[in-house]
Amino acid sequence: MPRERTDRAGEMEAFATVAREGSLSGAARTLGLTPSAVSRIVARIEARLGVRLLVRTTRRLRLTAEGEAYLRAATRILADLDEVESGIADQASPRGRVRVSTSMAHGRMVIVPLLGAFVERYPGISVEIDINDQIADVLGGRADVAVRFGPLADSPLSARKLGDTGRSVVASPEYLARAGVPRRPADLARHNCLDFSFRRIEPGWPFREGGRDYLMRVSGNMTANNGETLVQLALQGVGITRVGHFHIDDEIAAGRLVPLLEKYNPQDRESIHAVFVGGATMPARIRVLVDFLAEHLRPGARG
Repeated sequence: MPRERTDRAGEMEAFATVAREGSLSGAARTLGLTPSAVSRIVARIEARLGVRLLVRTTRRLRLTAEGEAYLRAATRILADLDEVESGIADQASPRGRVRVSTSMAHGRMVIVPLLGAFVERYPGISVEIDINDQIADVLGGRADVAVRFGPLADSPLSARKLGDTGRSVVASPEYLARAGVPRRPADLARHNCLDFSFRRIEPGWPFREGGRDYLMRVSGNMTANNGETLVQLALQGVGITRVGHFHIDDEIAAGRLVPLLEKYNPQDRESIHAVFVGGATMPARIRVLVDFLAEHLRPGARG
């Protein structure tokens, strides 16, 4: 015959509460039941199992060996149920903290303006953002999601493409009025070119002329390790620079910077990825942030 349907989880919780409180009355107060109701629950479990789980004395309750075994199993099962329910609830309404690492300029100009809408959509999530041009150690647990530019190194991390960005050569109208406008890439040899200070895979600025792609070596009196600084220098009229479009779109639109040599621009693109620890156990709070960034940064990641 089929067993009588019972609320096994409820019974386990009641028994675990009795064991924790050390008395039927204490468990009854915690559970909001009467002592007799709690006693009936314990008796029902014992009758079904055919063993004694508790030994009642005048002062307190003592668990038998079978009671100890049942308590261990009940505790494990209840913890598993909590984990399952919390996981499902997390998928429906993610919550918790997400640590995001991004470069200074892209973080300030592109990522940060999106975060207000993100936390409005997911009020249970808090965001800790680290804006730094140093690469965060995601695998080592220093960040949950890192936004990275360019080709990705081989690693066990998961990655999702958020978009890409192009680059252009620009200068301020004041600099061009003083130093002249370069008409061909070769003219850059006579100009103060502001470049990145870190080592690049390809040394020089790429151009396309006469159907041929080539690199033009440039030189100047200032270098910087980030594009935002190069843009500030260009705005001050120090020289010409070549940076990603997200740095300069607003400056070009306002007339503070002028694009140069666009007919020679090879239209090279630099990929932008979110990298994170993926897999089946990836928390929903991280997944929804990556989805949100991909949704708002494509196509073109603002240029």
